[in-house]
Amino acid sequence: MDHVTVAAEHSVRAEEPGEEEIVDRIFEAIIDQRLPPGTKLSEAALCEAFGVGRMRIRQSLLLLASRQVVDLQPNRGAFVASPSIGEAREVFEARLMIEPNVARLAVERATEADLAALKGHLALEHAAHHGSKRREAIRLSGQFHVLLAEIAGNAVALRMVKELVTRTSLIIGIFGSPGVSNCRDEDHDEIFGTFRNRDPEAASRVMVAHLKHIQDHLELSGPLQAASDLVAIFRS
Repeated sequence: MDHVTVAAEHSVRAEEPGEEEIVDRIFEAIIDQRLPPGTKLSEAALCEAFGVGRMRIRQSLLLLASRQVVDLQPNRGAFVASPSIGEAREVFEARLMIEPNVARLAVERATEADLAALKGHLALEHAAHHGSKRREAIRLSGQFHVLLAEIAGNAVALRMVKELVTRTSLIIGIFGSPGVSNCRDEDHDEIFGTFRNRDPEAASRVMVAHLKHIQDHLELSGPLQAASDLVAIFRS
């Protein structure tokens, strides 16, 4: 094999997407409602769509399964997770049990640097909302809640919030209205106001109202029809 051929092969491999990029693109397609719940994620179709081998696709699907975005079913393959209406409600029940207390702790423990970080994050959220960037708005809205858990300084609560936020992003992608991120700018602004006022009890109350608002604006109705042409979805 000559040096030109070797160099060309190295170049092709360098251009192939890695597992995290594949994971991100599949998750984006779910959030954008291009991959409805229950869609079968054929390894062969994904290999063709991303131009990679089966091992990379399998690793990507394992990562998605670990984040509860994909269900791996023995002898059947991988499918986009299909949280039921009951499961969606349970996720919000869990968030209502945990996050009001996280918000209270975060206000009590926040430093001036934490307040600056929250303010900067909210600016990014506003830009995503006003630019009609639904996927980015959903991602940033979830990160806001994770940031509060980081400020609260409880590692156990942080892990729980991260998992619940991931599940909520999937639920909003499935049950939310197209074009809507379900997190209003003013809600997060109001939570931030409780930090400026150093009012932990108000933070807890506002968080309860915020989470209930998100849940109330989900369309918890029947499942969507599954898409099938994975190659077209990821090459479009």
